[in-house]
Amino acid sequence: MTDMKALLEERRNMVDAKATAFRESRDAHNEKAREARTTRDELTGEVRELIDEVKKQQVVRDQLNEIVRAKKEVRREATDRVRAARAALDEARGPVEPTFDQRGRRERPVTLHSLRRDLDRLEREFEQGRHTGKNEKKVMERMKSIQKQIKDMKAAEASGDGPGGSAELKAAQEAQEAAHQEVEAAAQAAQDAHDLMLKWNAQVDDTRAKQERAHRELRSIKREADTAHQQFAVSIRCLHSIQDMLRAMRNAIEGEGHRPTPRMEVSDLMGKLMSGETLSTEELMQLQRYD
Repeated sequence: MTDMKALLEERRNMVDAKATAFRESRDAHNEKAREARTTRDELTGEVRELIDEVKKQQVVRDQLNEIVRAKKEVRREATDRVRAARAALDEARGPVEPTFDQRGRRERPVTLHSLRRDLDRLEREFEQGRHTGKNEKKVMERMKSIQKQIKDMKAAEASGDGPGGSAELKAAQEAQEAAHQEVEAAAQAAQDAHDLMLKWNAQVDDTRAKQERAHRELRSIKREADTAHQQFAVSIRCLHSIQDMLRAMRNAIEGEGHRPTPRMEVSDLMGKLMSGETLSTEELMQLQRYD
């Protein structure tokens, strides 16, 4: 009997130490879980705020796109006015005899637009190094000639002698240019709004990824806490069983042949523990002190 009691006492001390370790591990994991939950909830709130910003920016972008469409319509009307004024001017001047190059091909009429297009092409080719040696000199001379033609044509238009000399045409061209500038400004504003919306979207994705990692970490910590809690509960039950056996042995030695019934409050605490309810540290210590 003495050897059995000593063995049970040894087992009780061992189980009591394990129960303490499991309880401390469970409490530590619960604390980590609270911190992880706070982090996850904060990130969830940030995601919601960022999504709201994306929606607001999308509204701004869509409104600016509507402005762009309206200004493009104004520009289209101004362009129609320019075409109509040119057509009226051409009609007043009478038919123009077509000109042909040395190969007999019909030449296109020279306009400011065609001159600028040719000049842009030659400048681009020159920058790319496509004209070298003697050809480089020819291209330079050609570019100077085009620049002079553009300058002369603009001067002629300004004096009213050129193809753009009609007052109506000039007014239409000015309106067209103004409308074009407004379209460009509105389009840039819409693009800036779109870029900002994409930036907010990227932040949403980045923050949502952090929130999902925090949620996974929380679930992992909670699993660890639940495992430690189950191990603690099992240890307490084992501890109570050993203590019951020690009490029965003590009662047998003292001449009491009945097995005592555990105190009601301890039974209630054990029931709460097994059902997963949260017990205070004092209540947990009371369970371990049960004898």
